[in-house]
Amino acid sequence: MNEDSSQRRTSIRVMMMPRDTNSYGTIFGGVIMSYIDQAAAIEARQHTPHSVVTVAMDSVSFLEPVYVGDVCSFYTTLLKIGRTSMRIAVEVEAMRREYPCEKVIVTSAELVFVAVDAEGRPLPVKPQ
Repeated sequence: MNEDSSQRRTSIRVMMMPRDTNSYGTIFGGVIMSYIDQAAAIEARQHTPHSVVTVAMDSVSFLEPVYVGDVCSFYTTLLKIGRTSMRIAVEVEAMRREYPCEKVIVTSAELVFVAVDAEGRPLPVKPQ
């Protein structure tokens, strides 16, 4: 692992828009999950020259609602590198539209990515 590989990094920052709302006026959980997957993939790509695929989203906890106009930051931390896989934590923090100084942790997740070749077969994360 790199010295800084276990540090929390900002992978994505997104303003939530009306098109992503459910009938309650909050952002769909699936929209948040899509950004979580992207953020974790960005982190995974920093640790291998190979393509990576998501193989598991082991846990997702929706802690607080996300509203239209909130700016969500997706923070990633590399938890573990195995031979062909990586475990990555993602924490989502919302900066509230009405109160920009207020930042709230709204979602957390853990994902597993595998390094693969062109045919989708697992490869060692670190080239031999």
